Amino acid sequence: MRRALFLDRDGIINIDHGYVHRPEQVEFVPGIFALCRLAVARGLLLVVVTNQSGIGRGLYTEDDFHALMRWMGARFAREGAPLHAVEHCPDHPQHGIGPYRRESTRRKPGPGMLVDAAAAHSIALDASLMLGDKASDMEAALAAGIATRILASDDAAEIARAPAGTLVLPSVAAVAGWFAAQPGRVSDSTGTGWL
Repeated sequence: MRRALFLDRDGIINIDHGYVHRPEQVEFVPGIFALCRLAVARGLLLVVVTNQSGIGRGLYTEDDFHALMRWMGARFAREGAPLHAVEHCPDHPQHGIGPYRRESTRRKPGPGMLVDAAAAHSIALDASLMLGDKASDMEAALAAGIATRILASDDAAEIARAPAGTLVLPSVAAVAGWFAAQPGRVSDSTGTGWL
C-alpha cells in the first residue's frame, strides 16, 4: 500500500477566485510547490480531490475542467512534484442542473473521492494526509479514516467547524514549513508510519 498527500484544489493549489476554470485565472498559492516537492521526496503520491459544482451549475464543462487540470499537471511536473491522480465531483444537491442535481458521497464532506482514489491507486488512507482550507475537507478526511488532517486557514469560522484532531496552520507556506520540520517516514508495524 502507498501513502498520499490529498490536496483540495481551490484555496490550496490555487487562490480561490470562484469557479476557476481557465489557466489565465490561476494564481498558485505561495508554498504549494515547495510543499509538494517535500511530499514527493518522502514517497507520498499527490492526489487532488476537488468539489467542482461549477460544472453542475453549467458555468463550465467537464472538458474545461480536464483541460485546466492537464495544464496544472504539466506545471506541477515541471516543478518536480507530479500529480498522481485527480478526483472531482461536479454534483450539487440544490444548484446542480439536470443529472448534476443530486446528493453524492463523492462531494465533500462525503469521503467518496478519497475512498475511490485509495481503491484505484492502492493508497493506505490511515497512513496518508489531507490538506484543505475548509472544514468540509477535514470532515471528508475524517470519514475516510485519514488520521493526519491539516487545515490551512485563518478563517475563524472554518477553524471552529473543523473536527477535533485537525492540525490548523495559517497558510500553505506554513504547512510546508511544518512538513519540512517533521522527521518523515518511520518504521512501525505496517512500515508506513508518519511522524
